[in-house]
Amino acid sequence: MKFPLTGNRLKWPHVVATVALSALGVLCTCEAWVDIWRIAWQDPESSQILLVPVVAAWLVWVRRARLVHYQPLPSFLGPLVIAMGWAAWWFGCQYGRQSPFHGGAVLVLIGCVVTVLGRRIFADLLPAFAVLVFLVPVPGLIRQQIAIPLQTATAQVTEAVFHLVGVPVDRAGNQLIYNGLPVAIAEACNGLRMVFALVLVSYAFAFGSPLRSYVRMLILAASPLSAILCNVLRIVPTVLIFGYADREFAMKFHDASGWVMLAVAFLLLMGIIEILRWAMVPVTRYTLARD
Repeated sequence: MKFPLTGNRLKWPHVVATVALSALGVLCTCEAWVDIWRIAWQDPESSQILLVPVVAAWLVWVRRARLVHYQPLPSFLGPLVIAMGWAAWWFGCQYGRQSPFHGGAVLVLIGCVVTVLGRRIFADLLPAFAVLVFLVPVPGLIRQQIAIPLQTATAQVTEAVFHLVGVPVDRAGNQLIYNGLPVAIAEACNGLRMVFALVLVSYAFAFGSPLRSYVRMLILAASPLSAILCNVLRIVPTVLIFGYADREFAMKFHDASGWVMLAVAFLLLMGIIEILRWAMVPVTRYTLARD
């Protein structure tokens, strides 16, 4: 797609200025961005952060038609957001607070974009800006409060599935015992790791498709249940592999199946929407973008 080069519409100089100012903002808060990258790359519990730029780019792309007639109007709201982000970043840096440290850097980036393109860009591309919240790593205490109930629920549902199909599996807490070998849910198929990734997938699907607001909210509200369902689909073969294959192969299967489940969840959402359309349930309202 080409940006118009005449009139007061969005021009390439606006794009260059936005990229340059955003790069400067990232450079000024580079310690936080480096730390976000380190956590996302090294901590499996935060690996969903790697998906955020892809989801944000997708949400901008499906709304690209809104940029054709967009008139950039520099806004003082941008510098205000930059100042707020800088203050949060400085506070987190000085007092060792992880969330303000990372969240402030994200706010600085958003403020740089709004400074050049105007505050209306924030409203037009709100879902793409909102998803940047997922760039902020979740503190460990909050992760544990979410992960423990998810792991327990996943273990209980998986045990019920095994008993339903006649496979002799015992459960001790969050461990499933098959063929004499214990498999911890936290190790074999972590619920927290899946739930954040599936929330991202659900968010991308909900706001990347021209759906009605109530349908979007239902999709987002159901994402924790989708995480448990996908965890169960993932952990059933994982437990069997742990019971018969060597541990190294089982761990490789575990890691690969996590990404496969994201594709399965996306296809499942598409299937549900098609079923609703077939049943004449109103799920769409307008077209987000057109070529």
